[in-house]
Amino acid sequence: MAEPGRWQRYVDAAVNEPRTGGGSRAGSPEAAGRGAVPRQPAPGSGQPAPGSRRPAPGQAGPSGHGPEIRRRLRGQVRDRLRARPGADPAVPAGSGDRRRTDLRLVPAALLVWGTAVAGSWLAPAALVALCVILGASAGLLLHGSGARRRVGLRGGRKDRQGNYRPGTARSSGGRSSGARSSGARPSPARSFLTTLAMAMLLSTAAGAHSAVAASLRHEGALAEAVTAHAAVVMELEIAGAPRQLRVPGRSGLADRWAVPATLLVMYAEGRRVQAEAGLLVMGGADWEHLVPGQRLRTTGKLKPPDPGQGGAGILSASSAPETLRAPGGWQQGPGMLRRSFTAAAAGLGGDARGLLPGMVTGDTGALDAGLEAAMKTVGMTHLTAVSGANCSLILGTLLLAARSLRFPRPAAAAVSLAGLGMFVLMVGPDASVLRAAVMGAIGVSALAFGRAGRGLSFLSLAVIGLLLVDPALSLSFGFLLSVLATLGIVVAGRRIMEWLPASVPRWAAAGLAVPLSAQVFCGPVIVLLQPQFAAYALPANLAAAVLVPPVTLLGTAAVPLVPLVPAPAAALMAAAGACAGGVAGVARFFAGLPGAALPWPEGIFGLSTMALFSVVCLTALRLALHPAAAVRLAVAAHSRTVAFLDRAQAGPPGRRGPRGGRRRGLVDRSRRGTLRVCKPTSGRNRQWLLPRPNAPGRRRRTRPPGVT
Repeated sequence: MAEPGRWQRYVDAAVNEPRTGGGSRAGSPEAAGRGAVPRQPAPGSGQPAPGSRRPAPGQAGPSGHGPEIRRRLRGQVRDRLRARPGADPAVPAGSGDRRRTDLRLVPAALLVWGTAVAGSWLAPAALVALCVILGASAGLLLHGSGARRRVGLRGGRKDRQGNYRPGTARSSGGRSSGARSSGARPSPARSFLTTLAMAMLLSTAAGAHSAVAASLRHEGALAEAVTAHAAVVMELEIAGAPRQLRVPGRSGLADRWAVPATLLVMYAEGRRVQAEAGLLVMGGADWEHLVPGQRLRTTGKLKPPDPGQGGAGILSASSAPETLRAPGGWQQGPGMLRRSFTAAAAGLGGDARGLLPGMVTGDTGALDAGLEAAMKTVGMTHLTAVSGANCSLILGTLLLAARSLRFPRPAAAAVSLAGLGMFVLMVGPDASVLRAAVMGAIGVSALAFGRAGRGLSFLSLAVIGLLLVDPALSLSFGFLLSVLATLGIVVAGRRIMEWLPASVPRWAAAGLAVPLSAQVFCGPVIVLLQPQFAAYALPANLAAAVLVPPVTLLGTAAVPLVPLVPAPAAALMAAAGACAGGVAGVARFFAGLPGAALPWPEGIFGLSTMALFSVVCLTALRLALHPAAAVRLAVAAHSRTVAFLDRAQAGPPGRRGPRGGRRRGLVDRSRRGTLRVCKPTSGRNRQWLLPRPNAPGRRRRTRPPGVT
């Protein structure tokens, strides 16, 4: 991969502020030229203080003792060895700035996700039993970790400086039986036990939250009304933006909308039931313009949710909603901005009229059905609405702009998070948007405190936090695809960039690695939703990747300007609409090519085969970009195969050949007077002598006929 360009160096310098407080890193030539204050060495580090004279060889130091000089020399050698790339075990040799991947939060994220999924399927009693088991296991692990710590502290002693350091167990011979452990760094076994115990405690919290929601689905007046498909009157509070359904339902309405809501009061069979539970409302065109936070009354019929679906039930609305309380100003403002932007985009021509509001504000109501099918065919569905990529662009732009204006890192992080919060409030709390927003907030906060570069840890924290707040997200395919795409970029994106030759520019390598890694990780799950293989997904996403940032940035900048200054907003929307039309043209072009959507098996078999196909494609790409490594791999595989067949032909170690010698090699060497090949089913004796007139070796003398 090529060296970072000027723009990349500018971005790195703007985001990664040096800890010394100056304009360059401490110890650099620039810092030294500007009179930077040198770093004072720590006591006992083996380095002399600034300005002190170093004693000549063979001459005693200030203290007059030879051991002091030897100790300083050992410290200097140790510091030089640590400065080498291959000396630190966390930084492999030749890897530059690569760090070890931090996997400590991954078990916690997996356990929390599994418990949240189980909470949507299990009964409350089984879920409570699961929480008790997890809590007890966490207690046992913490007890075992404490016991290991007490054993490690036993026999401790003090060093020369008077600090207490844990001792090591000694054998009967008096020698140390293990390495001396530091008091600041726990043993790996104890750290693993503590990490696993904390993961189980977080899973217990997620299970308890799921148990509360499960009790509403299985017990109480609401559960009875849902089971009986009762007709009810409800007071609801809108919890999310309405989403249009393309497939007509049983009511026959072509224009149907799904609205997430929270139940407040229910009137059924002459009873008033006050409960707080999540519902999904199915209604007609009257439910299109509802705003989150709005309280209303409606009538309808309840029915149970599908297996594995979150929420306490589904309400099929039979009447128009009656508004009881309008939402607050901070909730009504984003909805007004979305509607005004959609109305302004209606003046654009072509596919940009429906695609631009979807890519900027998440409003897909005006999206053309043919364009939606084309984007689904070529794997570009994530571009029809706001996703995690939009949040990343907004957050990165705000952070870079704030740092370019010489804002310190805490202030730049605060400005970026405030802008990201307003963007999420405008587009609505979608699953992928929430995941990207939480992950971005954690990443920016870590950057402000100098803990950047831990993408997998940030992703795990975002998953844990969102699932603890809303366990129903564990069953959302949008949330799962968003997490998998981010996981692919974090785990495989940089490695794919390193596979590419050094002549490839950095921006081109990133443009190829990001969609490829996301496609590889999301492909098996996409097959479950849509059993087909998008043959042109990678080139289509590569072609559209250049147009997505202008659409997001220019369109988002135009949203607050539409009601205030329409003329500049129209100019920004025209430029963003042209790029959105280009995205639509890319989708329609690749969808019209032959073989754009190839059939693929359904279910678990289709998921497994797609995962295997993804691994094979990545391996083929790696070997194609590194032919020398491919040749070495083939030679090594051949050598291992020959060695394995040799061992299989030789048999067990005590097994001998027919004449007492060991049988070696792949081919059984022929012996004089024996069969070269003998089938096991023939019943012949392998040692049966046969006349072989042309066999090599000394010929036997035979008496002529008639001689006695």
